[in-house]
Amino acid sequence: MSSPLIAHRPGSQSSNSNAEDHDIAEEDALLTGHRTSKQSPRSSSFFDRSKWREIGLFVWALLATTAVVVLAVVYQHSRASNNGSDGTSPPSGKKNLIFMVSDGMGPTSLSLTRSWRQYTEGLPWDETLILDEHLIGQSRTRSTSSLVTDSAAGATAFSCGMKSYNGAISVLPNFEPCGSVMEAAKRRGYTTGLVVTTRITDATPAVFASHARRREMQDDIARQMVGEKHPLGRMVDLMMGGGRCHFLPNSSMSGCRHDDVDVVKIAKKEGWDYIESKKEFEHLGTSVNMPFLGLFAEHDIPYEIDRREMDDAYPSLEAMTKKALQLLAAETKDKEEGFFVMIEGSRIDHAGHANDPAAQVHEVLAYDRAMAAVLDFIKDEETPTLMVATSDHETGGLATARQLHREYPHYLWHPSVLANVSHSAAFTAHEYHKHLDEHKHAEHDSSSSEDTRAWLAQLSSKALGIHDCSEEEIDTLLEDPVLAAWTFADMVSRRSQTGWSTHGHSGADVNIYSSNPLLAKALVGNHENTDVGAFLRHYLDLDEEVKTVTKNLREHMHSIGAETYLGRIPDDEERLDGQDHLDRYAGDHKKRGGCEVCGL
Repeated sequence: MSSPLIAHRPGSQSSNSNAEDHDIAEEDALLTGHRTSKQSPRSSSFFDRSKWREIGLFVWALLATTAVVVLAVVYQHSRASNNGSDGTSPPSGKKNLIFMVSDGMGPTSLSLTRSWRQYTEGLPWDETLILDEHLIGQSRTRSTSSLVTDSAAGATAFSCGMKSYNGAISVLPNFEPCGSVMEAAKRRGYTTGLVVTTRITDATPAVFASHARRREMQDDIARQMVGEKHPLGRMVDLMMGGGRCHFLPNSSMSGCRHDDVDVVKIAKKEGWDYIESKKEFEHLGTSVNMPFLGLFAEHDIPYEIDRREMDDAYPSLEAMTKKALQLLAAETKDKEEGFFVMIEGSRIDHAGHANDPAAQVHEVLAYDRAMAAVLDFIKDEETPTLMVATSDHETGGLATARQLHREYPHYLWHPSVLANVSHSAAFTAHEYHKHLDEHKHAEHDSSSSEDTRAWLAQLSSKALGIHDCSEEEIDTLLEDPVLAAWTFADMVSRRSQTGWSTHGHSGADVNIYSSNPLLAKALVGNHENTDVGAFLRHYLDLDEEVKTVTKNLREHMHSIGAETYLGRIPDDEERLDGQDHLDRYAGDHKKRGGCEVCGL
């Protein structure tokens, strides 16, 4: 006979009986909800190690949790002490401020670029840009001379925190200078910088480090920016961008000044470290001797859609941004004050003037990448750093819709059309102008005209991705080559159903962004553009310094003569217009003196 599966041990009958009684008691407890009357000797023992281990673990967990909470409170208190009691006041002590300007970028520019990126990269419909994630408000943009501002008046609202007329470079409606936030920062001991993709003497960068009654005074602005003609001396430590021709004498093939002054030579004598090529840019170390000047194009750096094909010739906005922040951080590492830099995505505005949607999306994306670089820098930077960004105005009256015919419109916009474009309309027009220039001798030859028609169809296909040019479009290009850039841009806009209301600016409100909505709380919501300027000044605690700078500038104006310092007073027409709206391809391909066919 086999043994039972579980054999009783000798002398185990009593213990089994106790176990059965305990099991019955446990069942009663489950049914009645009353605790058992019996407890094992071990569970009732004062020296139950299991019980004390549980108590010990509980006490340890309680103490650890308390310690974490206390440390968190201390950390938050420390941050609050540094940033203000409520976390919304500017940090005390050393700090950096990065101000970004997206010239000409309105809210629809974001819609255009976001949809284009989603289409071209196969992204979900809720995928956004870096810009979208940091939106905090909007700015109203009117100037004193018009409901539609130009860049000079718009940027003066940032630099001085005051409204002025179109065309004013940090000059007020009474034609007297106003101290800029950058000038005040420099006087306080901040290291200052300007990074742009247009001419460094153009309106937006100019307002921070110079003063002129008319924005066209770029030759004088260049001399002020290097400190040679600025009454307070040099106000900028680092400048990167284009506009080399305004620093070179008119006797030079690359110069576009109206005089024979060599500003580059003057700058070098004043101690500026100067470079002008992408190769030199790439060989920069982690620090440089300041002041530092990098001018990488004779005029504007080409549109991003074209620049990417010439990456060995021109640095991108993202690359310049990264390098500038690295150099500024290195320069201020052992100083009591930090840095203040203005970074501009300049040619978004030019794409709007040209009504070129393909150039527009690439410019906005280039700016978005630059903002990402700024945010990455802020995360790793030990010195408290804030980024604030906005636009001076919207350009083009852009709409992601267009009614092409009299009948009720379809609800359509086609980013796929823009995805096929490989060059800007301006670059495409430049290629056309070169072709005409090379075939001038045969311009009255009918066979040559037919060849040009075929060549234009081929050019449109290659550069714009348009394979169905109409006879009317070709006729327009042949009849008016000077406006070819606008014609090419319209060909793309019509097919993508992108709408434009003007080749100039519009009065639309523009967006405000920040890396820290709490610190930039004063800009949350809808504000005047002057509020942005006031915030920059307040964040750096420069209110009194700006007053002093303004006083010194006006004393200088009266001592040497207002017209000598600031130029003549502009007439009403100049103040209402203030800038050239005709798009011109302004890369280094442009020859000094232009050409008859190009209209340059």
